[in-house]
Amino acid sequence: MPMTSWVQVAKDSDFTIYNLPFGIFQSKRLSPRIGIAIGDKIVDLSVLHEEGFFTELSQLPHDVFLKDALNDFIALGKSVTRKVREIVQGLLREENESLKEHQCRGKALVNLKEATMLMPVKVGDYTDFYSSMEHATNVGMMFRDPENALLPNWKHMPVGYHGRASSIIPSGIPIHRPKGQYKDPNMENPDFGPSRRLDFELELAFITGRPTKMGESISTKDAEDFIFGFVLFNDWSARDIQAWEYVPLGPFLGKNFASSISPWVVPIEALEPFRVNGPKQEPEVLPYLQCIKDHAFDIHLEVFIQPDGLKPTKVCTSNFKFMYWNIAQQLAHHTVNGCNINVGDMMASGTISGLTQDSYGSMLELAWKGTKPLQLEEGGERKFINDGDTVIMKGYAEKGGVRVGFGEVASKVLSAKE
Repeated sequence: MPMTSWVQVAKDSDFTIYNLPFGIFQSKRLSPRIGIAIGDKIVDLSVLHEEGFFTELSQLPHDVFLKDALNDFIALGKSVTRKVREIVQGLLREENESLKEHQCRGKALVNLKEATMLMPVKVGDYTDFYSSMEHATNVGMMFRDPENALLPNWKHMPVGYHGRASSIIPSGIPIHRPKGQYKDPNMENPDFGPSRRLDFELELAFITGRPTKMGESISTKDAEDFIFGFVLFNDWSARDIQAWEYVPLGPFLGKNFASSISPWVVPIEALEPFRVNGPKQEPEVLPYLQCIKDHAFDIHLEVFIQPDGLKPTKVCTSNFKFMYWNIAQQLAHHTVNGCNINVGDMMASGTISGLTQDSYGSMLELAWKGTKPLQLEEGGERKFINDGDTVIMKGYAEKGGVRVGFGEVASKVLSAKE
């Protein structure tokens, strides 16, 4: 039976009663705290706790919802976090009047437009994967061999690198154009200055919810027990700096200057209705990477570029289901050598590209290394991202009248600092 809420929720809202993502918010009158999004409101979980709506969860610390990050709450385990979400879902249902008619209702519901969203978790470690076959193929064709675009290891393991957690920021925070060394093929020596080829990368990232000890590994069978939820992830990239530095050790200054995420964490449980088959993997993967169930999700993704003062132009329409390597395989490979993980670690998918040109998840591919500029709706063109541009990413899953979305991650590019 379909669920409806007594809180008004627009038809195209990402934050339906089926979703109920967690985030950290504050306002002029409220200190940072944990909330759940529903329509254009935020449910202040500290108020519900104070009013006794979570009495059946005796293990909840009295101040758990008055934290400036989700880490301590997530660390309580899925038996607690799922139950909190289930209780809130029940309280928000149309037929339930316990919160609807309660004297604390006005205090418990905060207008989303009056809130400032903060980083949802304290990220201790961040890993970025390279899991889209279409993206890896496109990059290989541009920079290596069009006939042998994929490196020999690519279809045998989820390739990734460890990135910089300190520069992950929430939506709405602008970034400055990074500076570094670059060397074009026609240059005898490298030069230094602001990146001339600033790019976005359309990604999703999952947040880990359970720690492991050094020496322990996580199987694909158990992987989702360690995954709390997902955010949209813009892995900003300075392509000219990256191209000059990445051999022999991989990304460094071309990546570590900023990554932007959406502020609401969509629990993995909310995405269950959208589970689908992933791409067929050939050759057969090694036993530790084999899966007994589907770990791909049908999540529609879009990217917009909005020049300063002008309307946004949609430049990409992609889908998370295109990913060759899934989340269970990524986590299993990450820990197979005994690498330990902690609550709040962030694992980004890598650029999400599809088969068609409009589904490519980066400007590098969309404008094909600058040789096919994109036309903007109100005039002008883009080969890469200009100063003053705002890059906006959106994502949602929808099926049978059920919609679960991520909101958006948006960030404006400012000129390089002197």
